[in-house]
Amino acid sequence: MKIAIGSDHAGYKLKEEIAKFLQKEQYNFTDFGTCSPDPVDYPDIGEQVAEGVASGKYDRGILICGTGIGISIAANKVPGIRAALCSNTFSARSSIEHNNANILALGERTTGPGVALDIVKIWLNTVFPGETRHKNRIDKIHAIESKHIQKGE
Repeated sequence: MKIAIGSDHAGYKLKEEIAKFLQKEQYNFTDFGTCSPDPVDYPDIGEQVAEGVASGKYDRGILICGTGIGISIAANKVPGIRAALCSNTFSARSSIEHNNANILALGERTTGPGVALDIVKIWLNTVFPGETRHKNRIDKIHAIESKHIQKGE
């Protein structure tokens, strides 16, 4: 599994903790930055990671900002992205099993590092079950997305 990871300055410390975990567990990942606590804009990082995932270069992405809200909104503007903001392991597991989320969003200011690492572990090790009632719902999400792309919205 190839993973793209990124954060703004408000998620930098948590991103570094997650990157250490990914490295220790020998995940194949690319860090899109930021590489310091100096201010950067979360939409820029969110878009880069989301484009990498949407293109198929990466299987999944992990994004972190202060709350996880802004960076997930930015990522979800990229067609084909289903970024899920998760603050507990139940949501992390459900985001894959029910929504086949391809990006996990976290908030450094809202989720402690221990819980965040538990969320990441669950999220990376959960598999979408495929042909279920949830697949039909994901197809409907794609249909909504396609309709609005065609309208140029």
